[in-house]
Amino acid sequence: MSLSSLCGRLCGRISDRTACLILGIGAFALVVVGIVLGEALRLNPCPLCIFQRVLYLAIGVGALLAAAGRPLRPWGLLIALMAALGGIAAAGYQGWLQWMADPALECGFGPPNLIEQSVEWLGERWPRLFLATGFCSSKEWELLGLSMAHWSLLVYVAYGAALVAVARRSLHQP
Repeated sequence: MSLSSLCGRLCGRISDRTACLILGIGAFALVVVGIVLGEALRLNPCPLCIFQRVLYLAIGVGALLAAAGRPLRPWGLLIALMAALGGIAAAGYQGWLQWMADPALECGFGPPNLIEQSVEWLGERWPRLFLATGFCSSKEWELLGLSMAHWSLLVYVAYGAALVAVARRSLHQP
């Protein structure tokens, strides 16, 4: 059984609106947990960590738009799904950087890319939420042998599967 069909079966018991509300609130809750965990353990988030935080916020906004109703649902699901796919890419890349541990591949070396520039801009405006102070390849926190980037990758995959399941069901309803 695929992850998408499993999510479809779980989401099949609740309405699209409720599923989108749960996904949206869950995404915002993940941001709060990340901030609290970072403060409590004195973790230094890197530019990719902050970018993933932005993507969780985009998932939350998209899912809440989708929960608002029919005219906004396809757009909200599209925003949330694109953010989840971006999160899979960002978390996967960060996990790979942590696995490789090659300083030449580290974010922050060389001229800043678009993600680093965006994160820096956000960090200047809202430092408590978006200030990046760490290195992308460091594994400051692990649970069951997986870094935060690896856990985030798993969460993004689950979000992607759930969003696809809701979108499939929503498209087949009149």
